[in-house]
Amino acid sequence: MAKPHSPRKRPQPQRRRGLLTKPIVLVGLMGVGKSTIGRRLASRLNMAFVDADVEIERAAGLSISEIFERYGEQTFRDGERRVIQRLIDGNVKVIATGGGAFVQDETRQLILDHSIAVWIDADIDILVERTSRRNTRPLLRNGDPKEILTSLAASRTPYYSQAPIHIRSGRGPHDAAVDAIITALHRQGYLTK
Repeated sequence: MAKPHSPRKRPQPQRRRGLLTKPIVLVGLMGVGKSTIGRRLASRLNMAFVDADVEIERAAGLSISEIFERYGEQTFRDGERRVIQRLIDGNVKVIATGGGAFVQDETRQLILDHSIAVWIDADIDILVERTSRRNTRPLLRNGDPKEILTSLAASRTPYYSQAPIHIRSGRGPHDAAVDAIITALHRQGYLTK
């Protein structure tokens, strides 16, 4: 007599200890090192890295500066939100965003709801030094960079402070910031040993 056929159980996905289940999105002012820190963090965590500004330029076929000049900041922010939404696709990765992305209500809520937001912060003098290395920052072209960055920091800090993780980037190597992010991810239970 044949045994009755029992339906095969589908293998259930296993959650392995220590693995993230959401992307990490880096936010903060221009010059804090989101792209450099993001690449290093992704490498350390063995994850993909994506720079939202690079993806915006690829999608538009224009540089960030050209988008600002031709279409204005609001059109840029709309496109930025759509690109970030596409990047937060359920795959775990590290995403660096532009300095103003997290200030926009819809974009900030999208990031907070579907990723782990990490605010990278730095002293204004460090930001001035770092941003002076390239002339690709549309918001810094019409005035004193230190005054502009100080004003941006004052207006954006209340938004950035909504990120669940806050670390500081100093004059030392960016690896110190990477270490601080990994420590915070462990401390808040996003990563386990």
